[in-house]
Amino acid sequence: MTSTRHFDIVLLGATGYTGKLCAEHIARHHPTNLKWGIAGRSGKDLKAVADELHKINPDRKEPEIEEVQLNKKEEMGHLARRTRVLINCVGPYHLYSTPVVEACAEQGTHYLDVTGEFPWIKEMINKYEEKAKSTGAIMIPATGFESAPSDLLTWALVDMIKTKYGVQTKEVTNVLYKLKTSGASGGTLSSIISTFEKTSLSDLLTGENPYLLAASPPNPTALASSRASLAQRLFGVRTVPDIGTVTTTPAAICDVVVVQRSRSLMPDLYGPDFQFREFGKVPNMLMGVLLHLALVIGAVALTFSPVRSLLERFVYGPGEGPTKESAVGCHVEYRAIATAEHKQPAGKSIRVMGTYKHDGAPYPMTAIVISEAAMVLLKSRRISKESHAGFMTPAILGQEFVDRLEKVGCFIETKVLEE
Repeated sequence: MTSTRHFDIVLLGATGYTGKLCAEHIARHHPTNLKWGIAGRSGKDLKAVADELHKINPDRKEPEIEEVQLNKKEEMGHLARRTRVLINCVGPYHLYSTPVVEACAEQGTHYLDVTGEFPWIKEMINKYEEKAKSTGAIMIPATGFESAPSDLLTWALVDMIKTKYGVQTKEVTNVLYKLKTSGASGGTLSSIISTFEKTSLSDLLTGENPYLLAASPPNPTALASSRASLAQRLFGVRTVPDIGTVTTTPAAICDVVVVQRSRSLMPDLYGPDFQFREFGKVPNMLMGVLLHLALVIGAVALTFSPVRSLLERFVYGPGEGPTKESAVGCHVEYRAIATAEHKQPAGKSIRVMGTYKHDGAPYPMTAIVISEAAMVLLKSRRISKESHAGFMTPAILGQEFVDRLEKVGCFIETKVLEE
């Protein structure tokens, strides 16, 4: 990508809940000479955001304001053509953001978003993967709470095992160990509700395919071993050594398919038989079963239109979400256990534990993660040299991404477990 483009970064959807948090992080932490813009439908609303950003950091270069209608191809194409990296915070993505992906793929513009709508990601890969490869565009969806922490933590564990022991990884079990949150934003709830408008009971009964986004199919043995037992599917709960009792977590649906795409994009690192599972920590077996059943019943209920209509009356509106005051004391922590394919000479299993920690709420963390990912795309010589293009995953940003996140409060640690 040419470095003569007008903008280093453009933040699309800067007036939304997550978009504002993203803009604030850029204003506080990114270089003051960054050439950046904020884009959306309303110039008036964007000007109000820009005024607030000036109060945060009066010394930095202010963002330029770009009015754009997403459904007008010439406007989106013009914006993408002048931009090196575009951060897209406009959701629900399957309703509004397909023209954004198309414009970035056609113009060779690096693209990031925070969607958890994995069926839409699959659709975008099918439509625009070859175009993005031909123009050199790096497209990385799901670079927020879903699915960057899980994907990057898994990469760190797999990389450690390969570096330290020279072998590949058999499996990683990831657990959302602690989550204290102040609630979901209007954008997230709107995405969930609108996604279920296209989801039928038969879709739910069919189950999820962990390899939906994979660039290559898994080995038949890996596919067979990935299937949960009937009891696990019915009750959700199980025990993970060194972590404890766990159960179903909604975030796993997107996280699993993203991590398996990472596996398929870096097969020499992960290995052909690599497995990934994700759960949520619970205090006991009974709580695990009850939570699993509640999630299943809730998902089934959302397939019915009256339930969705009722829920819409009680959720935040677009651009709204939890207050900053309510986020005080929030915390996100993942713990994961990785097991190598081969044992040590003494016959002991090679097992490594990893943790991902952030003292803060998921939405500010999402803003941190995607904003720092944009800077990696701007600055990384490795990525430019290796000529990655097409639909990638957060893990492709590697150690440079980990290093940047640690400087702004997102920490990844790994250690070998003694058997």
